[in-house]
Amino acid sequence: MSAIAWIAVGSLAAWGWLLLGQGFFWRTDQRLPPPVHGAPPAPGRAEPVVWPRVAIVVPARDEAEVLPLSLPSLLAQDYPGDAEVVLVDDGSTDGTGKLAGELAVRYGGLPLTVVSPGEPEPGWTGKLWALRHGMALARARGPEFLLLTDADIAHEPDSLRLLVTAAVANDLDLVSQMARLRVASFWERLVVPAFVYFFAQLYPFRWINRRRPLATAAAGGCVLLRSETAERAGVPAVIRQAVIDDVSLARAVRRAGGRIWLGLAERVDSVRPYPRLYDLWRMVSRSAYAQLRHNPLVLAATVAGLAVVYLAPPVALVAGVSGGDAVAAWAGGLAWAVMTGTYLPMLRYYRQPLWLAPTLPCTALLYLLMTVDSAVQHYRGRGAAWKGRTYARPAAAPDR
Repeated sequence: MSAIAWIAVGSLAAWGWLLLGQGFFWRTDQRLPPPVHGAPPAPGRAEPVVWPRVAIVVPARDEAEVLPLSLPSLLAQDYPGDAEVVLVDDGSTDGTGKLAGELAVRYGGLPLTVVSPGEPEPGWTGKLWALRHGMALARARGPEFLLLTDADIAHEPDSLRLLVTAAVANDLDLVSQMARLRVASFWERLVVPAFVYFFAQLYPFRWINRRRPLATAAAGGCVLLRSETAERAGVPAVIRQAVIDDVSLARAVRRAGGRIWLGLAERVDSVRPYPRLYDLWRMVSRSAYAQLRHNPLVLAATVAGLAVVYLAPPVALVAGVSGGDAVAAWAGGLAWAVMTGTYLPMLRYYRQPLWLAPTLPCTALLYLLMTVDSAVQHYRGRGAAWKGRTYARPAAAPDR
């Protein structure tokens, strides 16, 4: 066989494994149950007899643009127990803290406290520094659970109720939902569903949610965390350098003996717009090399893997058809077909046209370039830059 045929066969074999052996990552059925009014609760989903106290902690840095879309949704939570919101103004220059207070006065609802911890101490990333102060303030009031949610995340009124019900009924220490990201512009349609698809491929939700887990991760935009477990795990101090803080948090909780659940959100949405390719590029590239632990060998293997798994099938199909190489054409075409089929459920979840599924190799090429750019920026000393701060050599997701 020709070299391109061998590569195509290797890609097809890889897709056979991904289809059946990678925790059915492509399925989108790992979700909290939606409320069914008037119906009896399903087994393991009964609401608590006594609702635990919850503190909602929101780290916010220069979020005046999105705060009017997200904070009122937290203040309006329909939660039967005691709950409050602590917004940590992390050195904002756009009036985020003042705006938060004004929104609380305008909308009412849950009590809001706004605190400003000052600049991070050496060795801390900004978000975790903010969480440290917000969690410390909240813990002083004795909550059983902490809801850690980003400032660009909007929650339906029953979101907190469903999260707590899942945690209590299933004895979970961490319940996390991958917020549904905004998909409006052309570039958001092309890139965003693939972002969640790739995340699920790397961290299959079914593997995470097993009694004996095979993977560990969380989605930082929406994390309900048991306070006792957080203290036992030493969170957030133990992960203070992490740029990919959600995966690091999940690993810390798991090391402390905690049980974790991660799924796709139905009632939690990100309101942050990424209208341009530049915006999405920055979102991915700022932490991609940290995910690879700043290891050039892992980077090389990742680039090679993306090329063989995602780029080789269409190339082999075209080369095989044009060059009369039947093996390359059939293997490449079948691999591309399997790839397309596994992407369809994520497009349905995001309510996007299914004709986008065959374009996944193009999107994978973009992610490959973003990852390489992340490494280039790291070696130029720019590291993980975000909102005026640069972390030149942060920890990715430490295992210790």
